[in-house]
Amino acid sequence: MTVRFAAVAAGMVMAVSGVCQAQDAATAKLDVELNALAPSQKGCMMTFVAENNLQAPINKISFELAFFNDKNAVDRITVLDFRDLPQGKKRVRQFDMPNVKCETVTRIIINDTPVCDGPAAGECMKGLVTRSQISVPFEG
Repeated sequence: MTVRFAAVAAGMVMAVSGVCQAQDAATAKLDVELNALAPSQKGCMMTFVAENNLQAPINKISFELAFFNDKNAVDRITVLDFRDLPQGKKRVRQFDMPNVKCETVTRIIINDTPVCDGPAAGECMKGLVTRSQISVPFEG
């Protein structure tokens, strides 16, 4: 009887462990928020807030972004270096975009993460969650 109980208990522990790991993987995400656009002397200062909730710290990451203009056409594509994103920490990153008028930016899309050093291959794009705190849509 005790052997049978031990076997059942061990099976339950393994099942609960598997569910917890699945939940951890499901909640693993990389949050990137477009926080502000502000005119600058060069063009447009873009402020982002990023939080790494993936299963590993990110030693270096860059995002390829497409900027749409007021005619809903892609105005430019550029790669922004977000540097490192420690696990579970928020980081603010600002980029001064020369020759961009903030008022003409109507949408920003993250096309890719050309550099994502730390997590398993593909995890940065797979876990990407975007949002915007301003009226300009920000998509991933």
